[in-house]
Amino acid sequence: MSLARTGEFGLISRVTARLSAGPACLLGPGDDAAIVAASDGRVVASTDVLVEGRHFRRDWSAAVDVGHRAAAANLADIVAMGAIPTALLVGLCAPPGLDVRWAEDLADGLAAEAAKVGASVVGGDMSASPTLTIAVTALGDLHGAAPVLRSGARAGDVVALAGRIGYAAAGYTVLSRGFRTPKLLVEAYRRPEVPYAAGPLAARSGATAMIDVSDGLLADLGHIATASRVGIDLRRDAFEVPPQMRDAAHALGADPYLWVLAGGDDHALAATFPEDTPLPEGWRAVGHVIEGSGVTVNGRAHKGASGWDHFG
Repeated sequence: MSLARTGEFGLISRVTARLSAGPACLLGPGDDAAIVAASDGRVVASTDVLVEGRHFRRDWSAAVDVGHRAAAANLADIVAMGAIPTALLVGLCAPPGLDVRWAEDLADGLAAEAAKVGASVVGGDMSASPTLTIAVTALGDLHGAAPVLRSGARAGDVVALAGRIGYAAAGYTVLSRGFRTPKLLVEAYRRPEVPYAAGPLAARSGATAMIDVSDGLLADLGHIATASRVGIDLRRDAFEVPPQMRDAAHALGADPYLWVLAGGDDHALAATFPEDTPLPEGWRAVGHVIEGSGVTVNGRAHKGASGWDHFG
């Protein structure tokens, strides 16, 4: 059954019936707006847009995978501030001929990913469009803590990473070459494994700056370097290349370190910590903050792309 045949209100009923309310949701879908608890008095908010053909392909990923991915991209931004995610708002623009089951599966993926952090989908909007587009806004609560910004890194700080990196970029390359294995890499592209707990934990442990690695480690650490007016130097030997990635790179004639250093979509977290601060569980040191500007690897500028360019 198509969206056109189901109708807007029929689709809304089908989708909202699949959603459950998280602890911060005081009023979910059904009124002009939802009500989300904000006990802190401040709301952390972030928005991302996924466009078919640009950010996902239906022949590469099932609808439920796209839902997980769309939610993860936004939830990662919230925890990168040290906050706890509370709610998602979703805008769906879709061709009228789209099968309603695709939209339902999308909703299932969004709800399941949000549930990992105790958040919920509380509302949104939908419209007909020739291009399938999913826009998600995430909300979060700092619970009285100060946000961790990009601008707090200082020379001497340790640069640390939490989560996987390079896996999704490798999976994207595998899919773009017409293959579906290794499964580890392909599934990493379809559904990122975000280290959600690592963000608030880093904030409590004294992180001076933090960012979600969505566009590539070099590019995103470059944002911290610019905002903090410092340089960052990474150690190449701090990044382990797993066997599946190394084998895929050999088979495809690719450099695995390009996936690791410049690949996005894993939504790992990168942060800086004072040098004498023990790194919290799940974090590993990969470099240092230095005087200067920009991001280097083993003291040298990286040659080639540093990350994803949305208009490139």
